[in-house]
Amino acid sequence: MIEPMKEMLPQPGILLARGVCRALVQHGWATLTEVTLANGRRADVMALQPGGEIFIVEVKSSIEDFRSDRKWGQYREFCDALYFAVPDDFPTELIPPECGLIIADHFAAEILRPAPIIRLAPARRKAMTLRFAQLAAQRLQRLVDPGLGL
Repeated sequence: MIEPMKEMLPQPGILLARGVCRALVQHGWATLTEVTLANGRRADVMALQPGGEIFIVEVKSSIEDFRSDRKWGQYREFCDALYFAVPDDFPTELIPPECGLIIADHFAAEILRPAPIIRLAPARRKAMTLRFAQLAAQRLQRLVDPGLGL
């Protein structure tokens, strides 16, 4: 007997990323999720501010998720500021002081602690901004023309 398909629910991290993106867009920032960096790592959220600053947000849905993933330090060389986004019941003292802190849920987020700004070198900023623009354009094109094969 074939079991009926269960409704597929997004994972908690995806829902937190949605809340983060909603909040950052309200601040006037452009956002993308799941951005692959030149070192092969994938940023959960990348945000581009109106002034050209690039922020990366690492989303952690639980203590276990945070403790099992120590690659976040490898994101720092690709952004002006690095943040963690966590749910409101997360013990925030675990977040390293050199990172910003965002509390998020499925629908919204709030920056509780700004991240220190360490400005990217001009060549890296240009490369990251071009990557952001190309990825955004490709994703938009896939939406308007799914048969294109991108």
